[in-house]
Amino acid sequence: MSEGTDTVVEQPTTRPALPRRGLTRRTWTLVISLALVLALGLLGGFARVPYVALGPGPTYDTLGRINGTDVVHIEGQETFPTKGALTMTTVSLTDDVSLFGALGLWVSGRYALAPRDEFFRPGESEQQVRDQNVKAFQDSQTSAEVAALRYLDYPMKVVAAEITKESAADNVIQPNDRLLAVNGKDITSYEDVRAALETTKPGDQVDITFQRESARQTARITLGKTEDRPTGFLGVLPVDRADVPFDIKISLTDVGGPSAGLLFALSIVDKLTPGELNGGQSVAGTGEINDKGEVGRIGGINFKMVAAREAGATTFLVPAGNCDEAKQHAPEGMRLVKVEKLADAVESLKAINDGKDAPSC
Repeated sequence: MSEGTDTVVEQPTTRPALPRRGLTRRTWTLVISLALVLALGLLGGFARVPYVALGPGPTYDTLGRINGTDVVHIEGQETFPTKGALTMTTVSLTDDVSLFGALGLWVSGRYALAPRDEFFRPGESEQQVRDQNVKAFQDSQTSAEVAALRYLDYPMKVVAAEITKESAADNVIQPNDRLLAVNGKDITSYEDVRAALETTKPGDQVDITFQRESARQTARITLGKTEDRPTGFLGVLPVDRADVPFDIKISLTDVGGPSAGLLFALSIVDKLTPGELNGGQSVAGTGEINDKGEVGRIGGINFKMVAAREAGATTFLVPAGNCDEAKQHAPEGMRLVKVEKLADAVESLKAINDGKDAPSC
């Protein structure tokens, strides 16, 4: 380099730092949080829980009409005008409940959750449960009819409800045959059939007298055997039925279970007798009933009382076996009437109409 020659040395240029590519920690936190919320929402909205929701169900006035048809219709016999309401109550059961749905129903205070396996046995389909409930409802109608007409002193008869296949009676007795005599004893109640066979043993021959339509027949049958009894086995399920020249039809669909029996029986009694059992007021209730008029305990009494109050009822007929539970959950001002038999319900309603006391829970 020559002396005195000016030289210029370039300094390196400083460039600004470029932003880092990708999401910041804050953004990642937000994304993950949203993903978790979305996942929980999907889980809560779609995941099913092993519970069912129980709550107040629809109510039906058994003295009224549905879709233009009397709920209880009696044809071929004089009936009397009715007033007010005899309201049967039900419990709603919601199955296939999501996690969020279950929580929402429970928080509402109107519904309760119960383990699903209390209502659906393992391997049992919803259709099977529905069919069982429909069968129980139909049986309750039959029992209500027999109980009401027995209470009113109409004559009874005994018929064959079912015949066991390959039993002694199979191909001899048919369903709906009227049983008149078994082993030399007259049959006036279904209990008489068992009593007539108490002294027999498998292999014994007995005479059965029955009526099919208008024809009276007698057949000799060789009794079979079963593991659960030492006496001879006939293979006939006898049941009591009213021996009356008129028909009673109960028209109510989409309802299951046996607990409407008491209200059906009361409606039949009310329509076949002068005056109004309920005094023209709104009376509700529940209770399973057998053909002897005995009223049995039912489930969901607290929900049914809520439904009754919402339907305008001020008096509620309670099976005796439900009284303790009913007292704990009774809506304010609701009169609870304790019922053990159909006759109790009739007499209690008459007493209330006369301004007298009735058995209470």
